[in-house]
Amino acid sequence: MKLLIATVLALAMMPAMADFSFRFGDAVVATGDSPATVIRKAGRDPDRIVRIENHHGAAVGERWEYYLDNKQVNFEIRDGRVVDIQELR
Repeated sequence: MKLLIATVLALAMMPAMADFSFRFGDAVVATGDSPATVIRKAGRDPDRIVRIENHHGAAVGERWEYYLDNKQVNFEIRDGRVVDIQELR
């Protein structure tokens, strides 16, 4: 029974994990990747970098924005790693 529950939970999480990656051609950027990996896989620097601040105004990360043909892709970088990827149309 425990194995069945664990399997169902793992399968339920799989679509959510797939949302935390983005494909630049043949290269895939995923959460956990470094900023250097994003640049290498994107083939260029981001179009815009926005500083992310906490409620005291201290920098806690950056949002790297890439403007592609018909969408914007944002990579949230904290502590030297991609922690979130958002695709906006």
